[in-house]
Amino acid sequence: MRGGLRYKLSIVAVVYVIEGFPMGVFTKLLPVFLRRHDVSLTAIGGLSGLALAWSAKALWSPLVDRYGERRQWIAGALLVMVACLGALAALDPVRIGAAIWLAIGLYCVASATQDIAIDAYTIGFIDRGQEGPANGMRFTAYRVGLVLAGGLLLLPRWIGWDGTFAAAAALTLAMAASLLLCPKVAVPQERRESTWQALRRWSERSGVIWVALFVMLYRVGDRAMGPMVEPFWVDRGFTDEEIALVSSTLGVGATVLGAIVGGTVVSRIGIGRSLWWLGVPALASNLAYAAAAALPSLGRNPVYAASIVESFCGGLAAAAFMSYLMRICEKEHAAVQYALLTGLYAVIGTMVAVPSGWLTERMGYAHYFALTAVYALPAFVVLTGARRWLDGSDA
Repeated sequence: MRGGLRYKLSIVAVVYVIEGFPMGVFTKLLPVFLRRHDVSLTAIGGLSGLALAWSAKALWSPLVDRYGERRQWIAGALLVMVACLGALAALDPVRIGAAIWLAIGLYCVASATQDIAIDAYTIGFIDRGQEGPANGMRFTAYRVGLVLAGGLLLLPRWIGWDGTFAAAAALTLAMAASLLLCPKVAVPQERRESTWQALRRWSERSGVIWVALFVMLYRVGDRAMGPMVEPFWVDRGFTDEEIALVSSTLGVGATVLGAIVGGTVVSRIGIGRSLWWLGVPALASNLAYAAAAALPSLGRNPVYAASIVESFCGGLAAAAFMSYLMRICEKEHAAVQYALLTGLYAVIGTMVAVPSGWLTERMGYAHYFALTAVYALPAFVVLTGARRWLDGSDA
């Protein structure tokens, strides 16, 4: 049935594989590429500053909300990313210069623009009450996109880094073509023209400060740790193939399983309670990486275990968090509202990620990973206030 849940979930799967792939290139492929070419941890941490594109995307999200069709925005952003990956394939990887950083920066802007359109498309496409299954699929498909990007680490040994980025460009072009499978989600013109009034009304709701603080803080521990995970694997002597298999592929598989379990929990106990019960394990799971880093004499197995535990718990929390964001957005103005919320989440994440390399070089991996485990504690202080934007049994 074309309008049924199974059909809708298949479309959600397509668009979130597309959304996950560029982030995988940015967080999985590029840090290994840079570290293999002797770029410092401080510089790699600085690279995460380019994630400000995701923080600032709310600034141009009204353009996506008001003009054009959302699939056109997605396709256009993908074509820009194809050009950026082509530039990375053509540039000399031995000389990490301004041109490479410019290509990566433009890639981030295009990816952030794509995310605005995909998130708005999905919120308009999914019916109320379907958030649990939809978010399980969103997160699963997003992680499949990450797996595809992480799997590219299998290629440099055989075709070099230029060939690897060319392969990434080809995959991105294929993703743009896959949008032909996706139906149009119409937004009435009068709804488009009331974007700013709706945003002002929405942002003036009682308790907005608690919502903003919660969104910024809930996943901040993961954002702080993220830029140092791949360099940690490199410095512990893991090969590119091991990183691709365990950190990227098996870790993503654990995250997908966590998202599926999390989506089921959300459906059964509601979004508000899930934010508590699924968020606390994710916060504590960073300690698994801290323990692995503190015990190098135990070999590879603790690192493997840390990756699986952290990934599974991250999937649990993400299912609840994404359900919360979807529920508090209005369908007609989702491009602006969802972009604003995820921009808040991204800006604090970028602020804690930028100094991650500098802190790690001074504290060591073990102490830094342990520090990230306490970053999100304030989120649980403001959660009670943030839950007031939910309605009925979901609160």
